[in-house]
Amino acid sequence: MSDDIEKLKMHSPDLTQDNIAKIRALFPGCVTEAAGEDGAPTLKVDFDQLRQELSDSIVEGPQERYHLNWPGKREALITANAPIAKTLRPCREESVDFDTTQNLFVEGDNLEALKLLQETYLGKVKMIYIDPPYNTGNDFVYDDDFSESTAEFLERSNQTDEAGNRLVANTTSNGRFHSDWLSMIYPRLKLARSLLCADGVIFINIDDGEVGNLRKAADEVFGEENLIANIIWQKKYTRANDARWFSDNHDHILCYARDKQGMSLNLLPRNEEQLAAYSNPDNHPKGPWKATPLHAKSGTNTNSFTFESGVTWTPPTGTFRRFNDESMKRMEQEDAIWFGSNGSQMPSRKSFLSEVKAGVSPVTIWPYDEVGHNHEANNEVKALGLGGLFNNPKPTRLLARAMVLATGSDDIILDFFAGSSTTGHAVFQQNADDGLNRKVVLVQLPEPVEESKPAYKAGYSTISDLSKERIRRAGAKILEGDTHPDWNKDVGFRVLKIDSSNMTDVYYTPDATTQADLLTRVDNIKEGRTPEDLLFQVLLDWGVDLTLPITRETLHGKTVFFVAGTALAACFDDGVDEVLVKDLAARAPMRVVFKDTGFKDDATKINVKQIFQSLSPDTDVKAI
Repeated sequence: MSDDIEKLKMHSPDLTQDNIAKIRALFPGCVTEAAGEDGAPTLKVDFDQLRQELSDSIVEGPQERYHLNWPGKREALITANAPIAKTLRPCREESVDFDTTQNLFVEGDNLEALKLLQETYLGKVKMIYIDPPYNTGNDFVYDDDFSESTAEFLERSNQTDEAGNRLVANTTSNGRFHSDWLSMIYPRLKLARSLLCADGVIFINIDDGEVGNLRKAADEVFGEENLIANIIWQKKYTRANDARWFSDNHDHILCYARDKQGMSLNLLPRNEEQLAAYSNPDNHPKGPWKATPLHAKSGTNTNSFTFESGVTWTPPTGTFRRFNDESMKRMEQEDAIWFGSNGSQMPSRKSFLSEVKAGVSPVTIWPYDEVGHNHEANNEVKALGLGGLFNNPKPTRLLARAMVLATGSDDIILDFFAGSSTTGHAVFQQNADDGLNRKVVLVQLPEPVEESKPAYKAGYSTISDLSKERIRRAGAKILEGDTHPDWNKDVGFRVLKIDSSNMTDVYYTPDATTQADLLTRVDNIKEGRTPEDLLFQVLLDWGVDLTLPITRETLHGKTVFFVAGTALAACFDDGVDEVLVKDLAARAPMRVVFKDTGFKDDATKINVKQIFQSLSPDTDVKAI
């Protein structure tokens, strides 16, 4: 048995290698070992062999084919798959109910956030809603660097960007105006898809400017067969009479499923108007009903039917009978046929409210009176004392409609273009209304607020600061009102900030390290990083839920973190001895992690695996 404790990799997954593993599982002979850039052996795809396996199903060269292409697409895909050596650092002082909440607010570049969340949320997110930049020529897009190799990207990602500038203006004069926007959105959609669960759904808000390109990109990422609907949201209720051509009163919301055939949407509850259509004028024991036709637009049976009352009914010209003779007789016997209040009107069927579906199917047009409009959204933030500080927030009723259709109790909702945090506000409010305890993950770049803007003058230096304040206030206000008795009242959020790795650069680039460097870098942890910082990087690397409760205990003079009881135990102190190791092993945690340089002596380090193998053989033991 090796005495070396397995090391955590401490960087996001290399999705290219994951894809190679999938090809290897399907076509083992098409993956081989070859020398990498550094001369070390690595797995590579043998495309000549793969061509033979797929024979006539390959399109190559200038051959015509249907596909979406733009300058920069290949580089965008490579960047989506490349790993990054970054981490999420907890920020208790900006969080609400840090120790107990199941909601997350991730501050940083959303491309990096999606990579960091791959292990933890892979296949677990039920609904994604995003409102990305519309590419109007007046807004910004993420400035992604697509010119680097995977190795260069990984190395650079371990560095801190002093300026922190991730957004650039994308004006219509840019020769790659649409291409730059597609290169921004495409890798983010690729990463987002892998987070969706099998019956998950994504809603993407967009205007007419990029809806065509977005539709093609999303068709490629999710599969055009998984498009559920192109929803039209009526965002304005007034006409812009100064419009040059048309008053722009709508947005698109593209809705895609991870697997359309393996999922279904919830029904919408009937509104008061729909319920008012049902009544019980004859005091029927089955309760309220409404009259519905006995004929249909299609069918084959046009024969007349004579009821026991002697009334003969014939489907109107051009229509067909909806029911056969047996069903008609049964309905008459059950007093489910209505001949009008005086008994002489054209017969119809009594459709009982108690027997129809519990709700109504959604339609693809969402009017403002049902889901809100831009003015309503501005009034919502104004009611929180933040009026005029956000640009074009969305109404919470819009997000509530999507949530009611796509989610259930305890589902996870992700918004990686959080902006004004409408999604967070809406999740809190909908949970308070129906008690389903959904969880939300928000991601927002700390984009600087221009000094001329009202938000800056109000004391907010970044969009993420303003976004967090919105959900702090929204949560507090919701708790003041009437709420569902089953709601857990979780209006908190755990703030995690993207930063360079907690590990020193030598940890990632040993080939560039001299013997002298090693002597001065015995500890591989960056100066200034706290044990809780290390804990969250371990949670990320191991794919442990980032919202699980965390407690800390002092055992034998050392600080030990326990995540959700026995889900994970971690000690990053120096001087760990066998007494502490045996105490931890006796608790039989699922996982345990130590600092590689934290053991009292070599004997303790050598014996750790043997101690756990003896006292808790199912525990996964690793080090950083």
